[in-house]
Amino acid sequence: MNVAASTIVGSRHFLFRIRFQLLGGLTFAIFAPAIIRIVFNPEFIYSANLQVTVAAAVIAHLVGFLSYRRIGNFPGVAAASYILPTFALSYGAVFLTIFFFRFEYSRFQAAASFTQSTLWYFGLSLLTRRLDPYRLVVIPGGDVERLKTLPGVHWFWIKSTSTIIERASGVVVDLRADLGAEWERYIADRALSGTPVYHVKQVSESLTGRVEIEHLSENTLGSLNPNQAYLKIKQAVDWVSALVLTIVLSPVLALIALLIRLDSDGPALFRQQRMGYRGKICTVYKFRSMRQHSGAGSDKERAITRHDDDRITRVGRFLRKSRIDELPQVINILRGEMSWIGPRPEAVVLSQWYEAELPFYRYRHIVRPGISGWAQVNQGHVAAVDDVMEKLHYDFYYIKNFSPWLDVLITLKTMKTMLTGFGAR
Repeated sequence: MNVAASTIVGSRHFLFRIRFQLLGGLTFAIFAPAIIRIVFNPEFIYSANLQVTVAAAVIAHLVGFLSYRRIGNFPGVAAASYILPTFALSYGAVFLTIFFFRFEYSRFQAAASFTQSTLWYFGLSLLTRRLDPYRLVVIPGGDVERLKTLPGVHWFWIKSTSTIIERASGVVVDLRADLGAEWERYIADRALSGTPVYHVKQVSESLTGRVEIEHLSENTLGSLNPNQAYLKIKQAVDWVSALVLTIVLSPVLALIALLIRLDSDGPALFRQQRMGYRGKICTVYKFRSMRQHSGAGSDKERAITRHDDDRITRVGRFLRKSRIDELPQVINILRGEMSWIGPRPEAVVLSQWYEAELPFYRYRHIVRPGISGWAQVNQGHVAAVDDVMEKLHYDFYYIKNFSPWLDVLITLKTMKTMLTGFGAR
């Protein structure tokens, strides 16, 4: 190494190794408690009850671990805050399946395994955050100055090819810039040493959760094509879950419809023509939250809901804040027109307006629109063209990173949104 080199030295701490995290979690949360029970009662090792519980807990733990790690890779996510809901979903799904098939299992050990799993990874999260913040090395040249405004990263702005930053999470460079032979050799050496090399735009998208769409040359449509296999799987999961939810919640839905009718004149359901999957117009259903035949102005103006809109009824205000008004869209999911998660469908008149004003707007219809989406949980409700352009950046990020892991994250954020009323109008 060059004597003049500025070096930060340090070996990778064992706490960061996936093998240690996973094996430690399985041991602490599942195997150790089972061994303790066997020590006090050796015959328990032959118990089908124990075997089923341990096997189910291992599956739930693995699913929770993989989901937690993938969710932590998305922008703006404090991974530690999603440990509890992620493991709650994985353990809940596995043990509900066990219960459905009437296998005998230890409820006490299952609950203990879930509790100790969350404690293990929460503790690891606190320790690793203190030991090693996220480090990115920035190569000078091109459009890298934009990174200075992005928080949550320890940036190293190097000026010389003799500067080596050890334990860096990656190297960021504008690959379109004319860097020169020395910097190109430096980047190649970093890549050969095992350090990931990222294009500046890739890092910006990852940290902001937005895809820049101002120029076609920067976003080929092929790079934004969603995974077609997952599209089919997701549609099947959406349909089954919508059917089950409709059956289970039918008494609640009927009660809400009755309250709406008692609160104001008009039908319980609101129907609106919206632009849907692949640009096809569909009728979207919602619980009516506004008075009928109210509000002057054009169709476009009536389609926009403003802050503290006086057309909203008393019951409607609660329904909108909690997002319960969206539940009748299970009808659209059952008809194959919508999904639980995806870009929100806009009223036809608004969609036509946005298409005339914004480039690439129609491309958001390449996936099924959703009851909730990445833009909604990050931005809330918007209507102005400038705000819709911002929303389009989020929608394209969702399409580009279309995956079950992002859908799980949006589901968790949606639950938080329903409790806080974020973005409601």
